[in-house]
This record gives sequence, C-alpha cells and structure tokens, in this order.
Amino acid sequence: MAPDRFHGRTLRYQLVRCSTCSLVWLVNPPKLEDMALHYSQEYDRSIAAAGDDSPGRWSNRKQMLTQYKQRGSILDVGCSVGSFLKALGSKEWELHGIEMSSESARRAQAESGVKVFVGDILDAQFHASSFDAITCFHVFEHLYKPREVLSKVSDWLKPGGIFYVLVPNIDSAGAHFFRSYWYALELPRHVFHYSPKSLKMMAQSVGLEVLSLTTHREVFIEQSIRYIIDDMLRRMGVRRTPLANTQPPGIMFRLVRKAFRLTILKFLTGLASLAGDGESIHAVFQKKSN
Repeated sequence: MAPDRFHGRTLRYQLVRCSTCSLVWLVNPPKLEDMALHYSQEYDRSIAAAGDDSPGRWSNRKQMLTQYKQRGSILDVGCSVGSFLKALGSKEWELHGIEMSSESARRAQAESGVKVFVGDILDAQFHASSFDAITCFHVFEHLYKPREVLSKVSDWLKPGGIFYVLVPNIDSAGAHFFRSYWYALELPRHVFHYSPKSLKMMAQSVGLEVLSLTTHREVFIEQSIRYIIDDMLRRMGVRRTPLANTQPPGIMFRLVRKAFRLTILKFLTGLASLAGDGESIHAVFQKKSN
C-alpha cells in the first residue's frame, strides 16, 4: 500500500497481483470521472518538461522504431506536446496523436503539425488498418481498460504494422528495492502495473506477436530517495513541499546533481543491474499479416 507521494497526499491505495499472469492492478481506483483530480497542472508540466529536456530519449526511440518501420502513417497514443513525433519528422511520416490534455494537444499541433484527437482513446474514431505504426510511451499503465485499448490498437494497425510500447516494470530491481517508495508506482494515476510476462500475454490475447521485448535501466533513484526522505520528515512532524510543487532548482543544486549523476548514480545503477531486470519495459509487437 502507498499514497500519492507526488502530490504529498495521505490516502493509501492497495495493489494486488494475479498469480497466473503476474498482472498487478489498483484495488478500487478513483472513479474515472474523478481521476482528473489526480492529474494537476504541475503533473502535466512535469511530463512536458521531461520530453522537452530529453532529446536523446527520442533519438533512441526513433532508432528502435525504424528498425521495423521507416515510413508511413503513425499514431502516438498519449502524445503530450508531440515531442516524439516532432523528433521523428514529417518527411517520411504522416503524424497523428491522441491526447487528453487540450493544452498539450494545442502545442503538439502548433509546433509539430500533428493531427491530434483530443479525448479518451476509446472514443477515437480511426478506420481499421489506418496505421503502419502506433506508439505508446508511459501511457498504457494509466488506462482503466488496457485490453480494450489494445484491441483498438490491433484494429487500427495495418497487417504487418507494429505497436511500440513502453511501461514501467513492476518486477524490476528498482521496484523490489524501493517498494512503496518506488517513483514509478505513481499511485493512483498508474492503474495497472506490468511485467514482461503480463504485457506479452495481454498483447497475444488480441492477436499481436512479439518482435522485441526487453527491459532497460531507469532506476528513478533520485525521486524514490526523495519520497523516503519526505516520509521520514513527515514522521518527525516536518512537512516538505511535495515534489509536484517544487520550484526549478538553482544553478548550485544543478551542478551538485550533475556531479551525483556522473559518479554515485552510475555506481548505484551498476549495482541495480546485478539485482534484477530494468525498470522500464520496451516492447515491439506486430499485427499478423493476412
């Protein structure tokens, strides 16, 4: 059990696991119509900033995508401000996105020329066999009806089209070590939590075949340790500003953080590699050809 540590709230949520497929889900999640209360403007800004500040991330994902598809029509599910599609470019690709935030969708359309459907994924009305590729980066864990969405994805893909998805790995070294303090739990926004086994089984249940399924190191050490310290201080009667409301760090803190990342963090990440699988699952599935 764990609370929403990002916003510094105290209501605790419970997770359960299927003993057969290893899928983990949130017991009694907030009602769908109330979930917007758990996605603040601060949360949207942190997601957008992560995309804007990580050009290397998009380069790596573009490289993975183009191993299987080099051009065509692509849909990014949960495209945020369109950073990945912008990095991909419109020379070889016809760019489409789905995004819940109207402000993020507006930025994606203005800055990248992406055609964005604003709203719930299951409400999007794309024709069958519309896309050569569909991507979904750290969105699938937020969905209330992941299998229904996966079925839609399979329907929207052309025969031979690919679905490239990233989700946190609930069976990773970081998840086992930090437990309820693991940053990627993101309760209650993450409704389902996947392992390589459970993600593979769900994809196969809608007719998608595995092309690649790997885990990557993404330990979230800084944020997870922050949550531990916050909780220790709270027990001592000291309440810190929650991570959601912290201001951008000053230059001195950024220098110290950079030194930490280049030294101690690399060492700790190396130790994590000995302790278990990586913290993010990178999976590429393919729709069967006719």
